[in-house]
Amino acid sequence: MPAGVGAQSVAPPGQAKADYLAWLAQSPGNRENVREFREFLSDRRVGDVLPTWQLVRTSSSWRECSAERFEVAPEQQWDNIVNTLAFVKDEVRPRIGAVEALSAYRNEDLNSCSGGRPASAHRMFFAMDLVPEGDVERAELIDELCDAHAERGASYDLGLGFYSGVRFHVDSNGFRKWGSDGRGTSSPCN
Repeated sequence: MPAGVGAQSVAPPGQAKADYLAWLAQSPGNRENVREFREFLSDRRVGDVLPTWQLVRTSSSWRECSAERFEVAPEQQWDNIVNTLAFVKDEVRPRIGAVEALSAYRNEDLNSCSGGRPASAHRMFFAMDLVPEGDVERAELIDELCDAHAERGASYDLGLGFYSGVRFHVDSNGFRKWGSDGRGTSSPCN
């Protein structure tokens, strides 16, 4: 992955906005679930943080796992993503600009197939994997997000993880940090 991804999407084939619109068109149930989810987020003042179609992306490995490419999390878990979205709105976007969500909720089977930990914050819809939409270098991304985590992360109960390139993870399921190998000792914030 390049240092900065620019304005183009880096989602795998099958998870673009046109694919989402086709998925919506397949089922009145999908449309109703998305409408209710969107309304829920709007009522909590986080409906404008990221497009809904990105928040229902499942995993970059959906195809290899024979899984759904889009899925609305169970309603009882919707509240879990609110604090994570608030952190993105209040801390991430002001520091690095707009971001794109590549993965959010993963059901248990998809999470396991994707290599997620059994207690992954994605399973309970606390988490998102993101990339900047603009041209942000990895070093700048790390500096800005590590500062945000140190200054405000505890108040959001924020987990911050870094992958290769400019892909990163945020969740509101425990104040912690880690690097590309998944260990706290490898976090570039140390």
